[in-house]
Amino acid sequence: MRKYVIILFVAFISLQACAQSTIIKNNDPHIHYMGRVATTDSAAVLSWAGNSATINFNGTGVKALLKDEHGENYMKVIVDGKVLPDIKLDSTKRTYTLVDQLPAGHHNLQLYKRGEWAFGKTWFYQFELDKNTSIESAPTTKKRKIEFFGNSITCGYADLDVEGKDRGSSPFEDNYLSYAAITARHFDAEYSCVAKSGIGVLVSWFPMIMPEMYDRLDATDPNSKWDFTKYTPDVVVINLFQNDSWIVLKPDNPEFKHRFGTTPPAAETIVNAYRDMVKNIRVKYPKAQIICALGSMDATKEGSPWPGYITTAVNQLNDKNIKTHFFPYKNTNGHPSKAEQQAMADDLISYIDKNIKW
Repeated sequence: MRKYVIILFVAFISLQACAQSTIIKNNDPHIHYMGRVATTDSAAVLSWAGNSATINFNGTGVKALLKDEHGENYMKVIVDGKVLPDIKLDSTKRTYTLVDQLPAGHHNLQLYKRGEWAFGKTWFYQFELDKNTSIESAPTTKKRKIEFFGNSITCGYADLDVEGKDRGSSPFEDNYLSYAAITARHFDAEYSCVAKSGIGVLVSWFPMIMPEMYDRLDATDPNSKWDFTKYTPDVVVINLFQNDSWIVLKPDNPEFKHRFGTTPPAAETIVNAYRDMVKNIRVKYPKAQIICALGSMDATKEGSPWPGYITTAVNQLNDKNIKTHFFPYKNTNGHPSKAEQQAMADDLISYIDKNIKW
């Protein structure tokens, strides 16, 4: 009799184990990350816009254990290519249901950080698979890789502001809808976005410029350096100078004074700064095809000198794999809307199709 009790107890424990959820820790090799993501034993730190974690699974649902730095960030959930409702995070460490009640079977899920690092970091601790759901092989790394260096336009600043108020707070920014992310998806490419609203090449609206940020893993820490061997893009797109074009005309701006004193930079200084930044990126990626872009705000309006500065800098570099491309001036107020971001993506996709072999 005792033997049968033991057998029944073991069977009960086995059934309980089958009914429990499966934990997939942040450092599990079944997870595929995109973008500059810092990983520790306890958590992956999603800070840059477009950082994502993707898994394949067989079953019906997935949860995630997350904590947001300020409770400002939104995460997108994309399942089998379908975008589900976004999740608004708070600053407590807790479990969020990403998807449930799916038809049993094979599925792909991407958890995507839609806002830039100014809204704070998000700590991702683990996925939790629903009962009778199992992890499958990690998503295959895509054959193509692209990286963007940019400002608010590339972040997707205010692209959700349908009232046209150009609001830059987290509810109105969605990098997934930016021209950069759309372009990466079109080409089925790995995606890295190194961008910050307000940043420039010579001067920004805050005390940091892209040449000081481009090589960071944690953008907020000058001692945190990105290992460029971890991600080697085939194509690099640089879309900068919009903020410079404004601030150089504002001698009373604190950052103008910080960078220039009382005298705005001469054309030669502007060209040299841009050329040196691109040269530094070229050193990191000697085989990449680099597109030096600008637009679609007023830095590319008729009569603007800024496309000319970029053209001169690129000509000085004398590198056949460094090209220029300027988005047409959108001629509307504020930052690019969702529709204008799509127009930029269409424009860039067409340019890449015609000029880039990868």
